[in-house]
Amino acid sequence: MTEPGAVPSQPAAPAAAPSAQEPAQHPEAHRPPGVRGARRAAVVALVVSISLTAVVGIVVLLTGDFGEVQGRVLTTTLLVAGFSTVALCHLAVAGRPVRVVGFVGLAVSAIALVIGLVLIWTPWDSWSGGSGELWRWFGVTGILALSLAHANLLLLLAGRRHPFVRTAMAITVAAIALVALVLILPILSDGAIPGDTGWDAYWRWFGVIAIVDALGTVVLPVVGLLIRDRPTGPAAPAAAPVGASVPPAPQAPTALDARIAALAAASGLERDALLAEALDAFEARRDATPHDDADR
Repeated sequence: MTEPGAVPSQPAAPAAAPSAQEPAQHPEAHRPPGVRGARRAAVVALVVSISLTAVVGIVVLLTGDFGEVQGRVLTTTLLVAGFSTVALCHLAVAGRPVRVVGFVGLAVSAIALVIGLVLIWTPWDSWSGGSGELWRWFGVTGILALSLAHANLLLLLAGRRHPFVRTAMAITVAAIALVALVLILPILSDGAIPGDTGWDAYWRWFGVIAIVDALGTVVLPVVGLLIRDRPTGPAAPAAAPVGASVPPAPQAPTALDARIAALAAASGLERDALLAEALDAFEARRDATPHDDADR
């Protein structure tokens, strides 16, 4: 039994439900298995190609025999190492909303790899002048692959909501695209762009764009680490019309609220019924007090 005036012990509170804002899992867990497998394959290819390059270099230095075959093997391993490195940059955004840019970069990089392997392992004498076109397209696809890899590394910040980060990223990605365009146009036009008259101004503007590109590449990741996005929360309530009464903000439960809740749970009464009964008892006791004094 509970002593008069004592507050009965409250039942144990149920276990708290999992918070909606739990720590996010590792980004690798959200990527599809195919993406994780492609990343592992690119890493393995990178390690193997660099190892083969080192072995070929050691053999050449020790034997002193550097012929055509050794040169082809060395350039092949270097090309595969470069492709694997660029592919890792493209795969960095494969699990993000901007993954289409990564897939385009992978396709362009694969085309550049195939053209490069053909150029390395096909004797130039058998091309009858056709190797010039291959070198041109190898240059175009190589520039595009490197530019897309550069952009994909910056697009890792595409989910940031801070206005400065988003503006700086847009400017830097635009500068990357312009740098690639300025480099590709002379290759495709055989030097007709910029031509003899506009050569100086063309490359001056290229230098300006390249500086903006380099500045954004260095500053944007640093600023992204220093500037934090505001935490997302429930939407703010709409502003009340002029003259309308604004309800007071809810307050944290007090000790009195906890006592009322405990008594209501112990007596089986609702909160309002319990308060009404307590008020009736208080008023009856107050009304009886003057008559007691007069009798004395």
